[in-house]
Amino acid sequence: SSSSRDDALRDKRAQILSRGLPKQKPIEGVKQVVVLASGKGGVGKSTTAVNIALALAANDSTKEVGLLDADIYGPSVPKMMNLKGNPELTPKDLMRPLKNYGIACMSMGFLIDETAPLVWRGLMVMSAIEKLLRQVDWGQLDYLVIDMPPGTGDVQLSVSQNIPIAGAVIISTPQDVALLDARKGVEMFRKVHVPVLGLVQNMSVFQCPKCKHETHIFGADGVRDLAKTLGLDILGDIPLHVNIRETCDSGQPVVISQPQSDA
Repeated sequence: SSSSRDDALRDKRAQILSRGLPKQKPIEGVKQVVVLASGKGGVGKSTTAVNIALALAANDSTKEVGLLDADIYGPSVPKMMNLKGNPELTPKDLMRPLKNYGIACMSMGFLIDETAPLVWRGLMVMSAIEKLLRQVDWGQLDYLVIDMPPGTGDVQLSVSQNIPIAGAVIISTPQDVALLDARKGVEMFRKVHVPVLGLVQNMSVFQCPKCKHETHIFGADGVRDLAKTLGLDILGDIPLHVNIRETCDSGQPVVISQPQSDA
């Protein structure tokens, strides 16, 4: 009868809901995980993630730092960290991260050809993320910085629900369309109970190299206003500067190649 079918469906639904979220399991050898995220692509998230990982190591030489590129479709870490080649396997069939500037790095870019597009459906992407999280021999890390892909989809949810995360940092430009997506990113992390450490305002101001006139190309204080609305801290302002772009493109990020510069 329809009533018994309804009862069976209700019972099944109750069983599924009672399981709750997947149990979080730490990554072996990793003390703290910090995720760098943005709702929107093209706001300089990978550049910021790479430089933050290098800055963490530079600020305290006793700390071991790793960098995980979780952007399966558009991995940037290999180029920015000047790394090429395939990871070696340990006797336990775990991948060994590639290392440069003292940072242990893992990326899908080490496993596929640089120019090959990744034409994968969601399930294959989730399987790849699981491997990057669980089948890497990180050694002993104080911090693992994860460069998340843009958006608030499967990858972000999977990472947030499967490993304990110390905090998330949201990167945005002051532009209105970027702020809309940055806000969604903040709300997503709050929904899955990941602490949001604060926001970074990237490409905040451009200074003409000749006349030194400053122009707010993407707007002035958009991220600051959003942070105030959400009750969050602004962790820093990063200018729109050619050195930041050039150094990352050449595989020598500004924190390591020009540590005394304003940028």
